[in-house]
Amino acid sequence: MKWTGVIPAVTTPFEPSLAVDHNLLFQHTSWMLENGCTGLVMLGSLGEGATLEHDEKVAILKTALRASEKTGTPVVAGISSLSTAAAVRLAKEAEDLGCAGLMVLPPYVYSTDWREMKAHIAAIIRATKLSCMLYNNPVAYKTDYIPEQVKELAQEFPNLHAIKESSADVRRVTAIRAIIDDRLTICTGVDDAIVEAVAAGSSAWIAGLVNAFPAESVALYELAMAGKHQEAFELYRWFLPLLRLDTVPKFVQLIKWVQEQTGTGTARVRPPRLELVGAELEEVKAVLATAMANRPAVKSTPFPVLQQA
Repeated sequence: MKWTGVIPAVTTPFEPSLAVDHNLLFQHTSWMLENGCTGLVMLGSLGEGATLEHDEKVAILKTALRASEKTGTPVVAGISSLSTAAAVRLAKEAEDLGCAGLMVLPPYVYSTDWREMKAHIAAIIRATKLSCMLYNNPVAYKTDYIPEQVKELAQEFPNLHAIKESSADVRRVTAIRAIIDDRLTICTGVDDAIVEAVAAGSSAWIAGLVNAFPAESVALYELAMAGKHQEAFELYRWFLPLLRLDTVPKFVQLIKWVQEQTGTGTARVRPPRLELVGAELEEVKAVLATAMANRPAVKSTPFPVLQQA
């Protein structure tokens, strides 16, 4: 597993019945990989993992693995659950299926002290030999893995290779690097901080709006990594209003709506989420209209006509 490049946090498409739409999922993931993405992160927050049953999660991983066969790119399983036992079970199954890595989340709902959170994370990492990425998102999960705790985990677990840093504080990148150097790859998990995070030492992007704009996302990342500041800024300026959709509570609804409007997915979400209405819908309509009227030279390839997977 190489934690590098632009790795989409993949949305989960649903049929009108709200069953998982595996045909669309196959087409969508294949298309993003063909547009330069370097892997797939399944079952994360953007993938509505909390609304998926265990068997659905396994089926989604199987579909992603089939889609990745052509390019040989890795599939990462998001590991999250209400219980440690359920998280460990999914981690083991992901390894058996052929996933290349795990994105390890804190437990849903329950957020407590370092002793308990460390025990949860440790049980998952110990359960497999897969390369693991710790997911730190204190805004969403109310558990904050501070740099000193990250160092402790890195020292104890050889197969912990990366951290998805989503605190939205780019200073965390330099703080982590200051105490563990390059022991972990730092992946940015907040779309509208990618250029700043790369400048601070992040070397991968677990991205959201990439679900609708993969080539544009890859181009922005590559410009930032190459230190082409002016070119990166010009593309960033166009992209930022869209990237900020990834940073608000209804980011799932917003990104899926953008996918529907760009012909790269559907807006369907599982309750308790509901599709956008009213002022929120009008606001995102204006954001997307401006973006589409001023598209940059780099563009993703047209989304393929949906075929049987």
